[in-house]
Amino acid sequence: MRNEQMVGARLPSALVRDLEKIEGAEQTDRSTTVRKLLARAVREWKLEHFAQAYRRGQSTLARAAAEAGVTLWEMTAYVHANKIPAQYDTDDLREDVARIGARRRLGK
Repeated sequence: MRNEQMVGARLPSALVRDLEKIEGAEQTDRSTTVRKLLARAVREWKLEHFAQAYRRGQSTLARAAAEAGVTLWEMTAYVHANKIPAQYDTDDLREDVARIGARRRLGK
């Protein structure tokens, strides 16, 4: 069984022209170009979405990073670059210390 699914979408002509420019510049086909751009857009959406959850105090920074599928350092850089204030308290510290301890016990 393939790990892919077909997705179709109607696009405005201007967007199709932009895709054609990217295809030419990167010497890729339409499918590859759309997959690459969509993956980048989804990654950015996740970063923004989970960073905002962190801003609202609904998530720790470590959890936001895990949910977004990025490293803690990448999420920290994103939060800093977007001037999102730190939402870190003693409960967060305890959770992070417990997570680090669990990883050490597992040999990771």
